[in-house]
Amino acid sequence: MYLPAREFSASGYRSLQRVAYPVSRLDVFVGANGVGKSNLYRALELLQGAAANTLGRDLAQESLDLALWAGRRTRGPRTIRLAIGLSAPNRLETTFRYEVEVGLPPPVSPTLGREPQIKSESLTYFAGSRKICLLDRQGPSVTARNDEGRPVAIDLDILGSETVLGRLDDPSRYPELDAVRRTLLAWRFYHDLRTDADSALRRPCVPVAAPTLTSDGSNLAAVFATLAHIREDTTDLDAVIDTAFPGAQLVIPKPERMADFGMVFPEFPQRVFEAAELSDGTLRFLSLAGALMAYRLPPFIALNEPESSLHPDLMTALARMIVRASERTQIWLVTHSERLANAVRETGAGAVRTVLKADGATAIEGLTLLGSFREDD
Repeated sequence: MYLPAREFSASGYRSLQRVAYPVSRLDVFVGANGVGKSNLYRALELLQGAAANTLGRDLAQESLDLALWAGRRTRGPRTIRLAIGLSAPNRLETTFRYEVEVGLPPPVSPTLGREPQIKSESLTYFAGSRKICLLDRQGPSVTARNDEGRPVAIDLDILGSETVLGRLDDPSRYPELDAVRRTLLAWRFYHDLRTDADSALRRPCVPVAAPTLTSDGSNLAAVFATLAHIREDTTDLDAVIDTAFPGAQLVIPKPERMADFGMVFPEFPQRVFEAAELSDGTLRFLSLAGALMAYRLPPFIALNEPESSLHPDLMTALARMIVRASERTQIWLVTHSERLANAVRETGAGAVRTVLKADGATAIEGLTLLGSFREDD
């Protein structure tokens, strides 16, 4: 079973000098260009990278020198700290907190260039007012709590750019660490749903049951086929399509050698337009429908500017789809569109937050440094 997210914090990453945020079922972040909304999204992706053991590589691809906070700072080394608080099922408060700190390598070290180095990692269990350290890593030294509740050193061959979370894959000995890792790996980030001529969305895919849309949307046809021919229920999907494109119909043939789909529009009732023929906006909306209405949703969905390529009139339909999906999972939405944010706000669901920038640092209106909102907000 996956663990719901309860809190998130980041410091030292790009414009995120210091942010602590209480995660809810539906969190919407809206603001002007350049205030750092995408950095909030990206920081969550990096936490998944820690679970996949790609955090060092991911930051190297960004160039760690550029990813580090460049503004005014206190004395000490420049590092990036990321943390996520997760709760056990049926609990509202944080049960497990995973934290990782990344920085530049020391002047003399066995690294490749300025390869990012994991400085520290920890996994903490909260038992009421008690805090129990389940895992602690300081550089190459790793200790974990044993069956008797005592910290013991672990002999783990780990490189400086590797995470213990991604390397220590022994569910029987470290079940809590395994639960955190599996939860983070199951998250989905949807920002690269391309709609150009070479997009995977425009091509048929292999006919294998697909309960969840992949991050690039390459199995969209199989997601629709799963709803139509395995679940045998497209009522909600059909209703969303009709709201967004009045009179249009999504056509989902039963797959044989490949799975595909098309659209019939009221202006051409005898003609099925294949995915390759659809407009960017239509295909974009369909891919979001696949992400948010799939047979089985991931435990956490992050959407980065889903309104791209969509006509403004589609914002209400998109907002309703997002709100409906938040009844089944947690959603983190980053958007430039005030219209989309207002459409979500009008439903009364979730929290719509305004992202600002002050002295070069990203801030969320009303959010205190302790990770709570002022009463008047």
